[in-house]
Amino acid sequence: MYDFSPSPEQERVIARVRTLMDELVYPNESRAEPHRGLPAELLRELQARVKAEGLWAPHMPAEAGGLGMGNVTLGLINEQLGRSPIAPRVFGTSAPDTGNMEILWLAGTPEQKQKFLEPLVADEVRSCIAMTEPEVSGSDPTTIRTSAVRDGDTWVINGHKWFISGANGAAFAIVFAVTDPEAAPHRRTSMFIVPTDTPGYQFIREVPVMGDQSLGGHCELRFVDMRVPAENMLGERGGGFALAQLRLGPGRITHCMRWIGVAQRAFELMLARALDRETRGHKLADFQTIQNWIADSASEIHGFRLMTLHAAWLMDRGADPRTEISMIKFVGARVLHDVLDRAIQVHGALGFSQDSPLEGWYREARAARIYDGPDEVHRMVVARQMLRAFGAGRVEAPPAATT
Repeated sequence: MYDFSPSPEQERVIARVRTLMDELVYPNESRAEPHRGLPAELLRELQARVKAEGLWAPHMPAEAGGLGMGNVTLGLINEQLGRSPIAPRVFGTSAPDTGNMEILWLAGTPEQKQKFLEPLVADEVRSCIAMTEPEVSGSDPTTIRTSAVRDGDTWVINGHKWFISGANGAAFAIVFAVTDPEAAPHRRTSMFIVPTDTPGYQFIREVPVMGDQSLGGHCELRFVDMRVPAENMLGERGGGFALAQLRLGPGRITHCMRWIGVAQRAFELMLARALDRETRGHKLADFQTIQNWIADSASEIHGFRLMTLHAAWLMDRGADPRTEISMIKFVGARVLHDVLDRAIQVHGALGFSQDSPLEGWYREARAARIYDGPDEVHRMVVARQMLRAFGAGRVEAPPAATT
């Protein structure tokens, strides 16, 4: 039997998150500076309140200082946090730090956790993950060229990275590098924890991009004969790709639930505008075209939300959710774009102006079809899985999780 009702505990948590959004987040959105976020003193004040409420770093296990309530609860929380660009940082769950916390928790040694994870969870430092390179396809991490060569007790790393989110001001990077070039494609790479003050670590620039860059930008880096202690390898040698996959699955759930929050807030602005604005003697809400946009947006958001929570439910039950995660990634990016586009159209010139938050959300939304795997790759994954299943004689709906 399927049960779509949130548990009493989930309801309590979401109610508390909504309260803090109303009290702390929405009133302070105007205080955020483009590309830099909230002033540091104000941010710490808001974060202290979230910590006091026991809602800090909800993506982490309870023993690591988080909520530890599973992916469905995390998804419901992120739907609320996604409604404001400043909320994730206020609640200690902003990318790319969240994913780095998760893989440090899963694969870090006790020493690595003490040195890097604990200050990261406490938001005493920021981090980045250096994977994407300009010379090769970002959607195929098996082709990266950054190399790590063992030399005694150190690894010597050389390479070129870009679009590294949060790198400006990060205390350390998790670097994806080839350690075994002759191994199978998915066993060639390893991950290394690299403090950004390591000799040979070169910060080149923040890459100018569409939309308002988050804190730390999207940056270009170079590593020139950068020596990293052997004990800074994260996980096993050759395990970089597997660790990246462990990081990206929950990350895509988080992204999609936050997109739902953005889409829902834009939808509410659309409804308010349709009920308020008059033209030719009628409210916009009286026109069938506007009604169609409202109906389409409501149904698309609802379907996207159910798909995303189902993928989170599969993860919580230990099933393989790769197909479902790929589905929500490209479906969600389209829903996000279409709802924002309709909301802007209903607002007319106001929606196009910076007097409304819609234009900024619209610019940010364009990247959703690219990062964490472009739409085309996720469509290919889904199609291959469906064809494989059909060829094996299974034609029913995707399997449910086993308990």
